[in-house]
Amino acid sequence: MVGAMREIQAGEVTNAVARLFERSCHYLPEDVVTALKQAREKEKSPVCRDVLGRILENAEIAGKEQIPLCQDTGAAVVMLELGQEVHITDGDFYTAINEGVRQGYDNGYLRKSLVSQPCFGRVNTKDNTPAMIHTDIVPGDRLRIRILPKGGGSENCSRLIVLTPARGRQGVIDFVVNLVDEVGGNPCPPVIIGVGIGGTTDKTMFMAKKALLRKVGEPSPYPEVADLEREILEKVNNLGIGAMGYGGTVTALAVHVETFPCHIASMPVAVNMQCWCSRHEEATL
Repeated sequence: MVGAMREIQAGEVTNAVARLFERSCHYLPEDVVTALKQAREKEKSPVCRDVLGRILENAEIAGKEQIPLCQDTGAAVVMLELGQEVHITDGDFYTAINEGVRQGYDNGYLRKSLVSQPCFGRVNTKDNTPAMIHTDIVPGDRLRIRILPKGGGSENCSRLIVLTPARGRQGVIDFVVNLVDEVGGNPCPPVIIGVGIGGTTDKTMFMAKKALLRKVGEPSPYPEVADLEREILEKVNNLGIGAMGYGGTVTALAVHVETFPCHIASMPVAVNMQCWCSRHEEATL
């Protein structure tokens, strides 16, 4: 016998999304604050220690005064886990999400950064929609909403490559470390580095971005992957780029790697950079 569907009104979704985006741009998550404080303690460069202190002061002021942590309040990325026993009522699901983005950016006085055509005119949509929406159908009767306002500076430093399988583990390390060295201070370090390995090119790019939502510094549950994360982080921090590119010992707060099975003839690898302003929030309805 099939159980009754649980109903969630579209308006509830809109309200939740609006709150999440507004809050995420005013408050830096506690795990990010902790990682920045630890970075300041470990940093050997006096200049970079001062920069990290100013970053932390900025975060404190933003929360107290309800102003954006950064002037770039990002493109709206929304990751959903929709329970298969949930029925969205009284409106279209994605329309409700985009309305939440519009309200959140208006109510929070957040900068609207989206343009309607990427290479024809580039006219601002004036409400930061449409959002980049990713939906997974999962067991259960709940809707989990995770949001990520993704700034342009760090996103511009993201890359995709398809390595030959023979390049193996070392090929992944070389690609990530060389990329961080290439972009230098452009992604506003100290960064969090999301890495996707496997799947197809679209899958691995999504994994790299999703990896940014993991608690900062929380290792992969798979020992081989956790070892890879540690080695990449060590090599990145040996580059000497430092906070905001001023030449310090902490260039990255964490490296988060996600993997997925892939074709025998290829090994896609993606990197999604996240600046120190790692804003994200979530709610479950």
